[in-house]
Amino acid sequence: MKTVEKRRMCPNCRAFITIKDRVCPYCGVQLGPRAIDMRATRFTSSLLPRANLTGAIFITINIVFFLIELAVNYSVFHASPLKLSPYVPLLLGDENPQLIVQFHQWWRLITAGFLHAGFLHIGFNMWALFDLAGEVEQFYGTSRLIVTYIFSTFIGFLFALYFSGAGALGASAACFGLIGIMLAMGLRRSDPISQAVRSFYTRWLIYGIALSFLPGISLAAHLGGLAGGFVIGLLGGLPGIPNSPREVLWKVLAALAIIVAVYAFLQDFASYRILIQQIR
Repeated sequence: MKTVEKRRMCPNCRAFITIKDRVCPYCGVQLGPRAIDMRATRFTSSLLPRANLTGAIFITINIVFFLIELAVNYSVFHASPLKLSPYVPLLLGDENPQLIVQFHQWWRLITAGFLHAGFLHIGFNMWALFDLAGEVEQFYGTSRLIVTYIFSTFIGFLFALYFSGAGALGASAACFGLIGIMLAMGLRRSDPISQAVRSFYTRWLIYGIALSFLPGISLAAHLGGLAGGFVIGLLGGLPGIPNSPREVLWKVLAALAIIVAVYAFLQDFASYRILIQQIR
């Protein structure tokens, strides 16, 4: 028995296309998920956020770094896991203004985004990342998610360096970048899905900015991350035809972002070996 693939109508040219198409093969317009699909999952997704593979990888990296923090906290400083020594983030690559400016350790603007100050800090950030990364990857694809995450982290801590002057750490700069890229989609397009996205992520932004005024939270890092993600959204747009020159470019940019992050981690490891010797 032959299976008939489900189809829908392109909202632009009215041609019949498959429900899997993200770009109309006839007129080239970018397509989002069907409204009926969004309604069907709205209730369950509000209770259990979706996370795709790339988002899960970022979450895993953050958790691994936090476990390393706990290990260093116990083995070097003999401190309780409930209270991290302030030297632990310094050893492992937080955004330390003095080390960045005087010793040119610019890689800390990236590694700082994978460190956290405690269980509550990483728990809240990973919950937000779990929700946001899945949505961004669904709409924008893996390449733009990777570029947004790394770029927003860098810009966020660059803002913290120059506009707050205080040290900062955490994945929240990247989370604000993911909010920024979703808001960019809502501003670039006027279809009902984009309007719903704009409304939903505007609420995310309001809640996030309100929390940014709590003590110990870097508003500058959050605003920088937001700006970084918004710029990526404006420049990148939604994915187009697969393997087109534009999409190949974004794959290359994603690969470069990964290379930069790996380089930052290697520099972080080398710096740790030097600093730990000085402390001991």
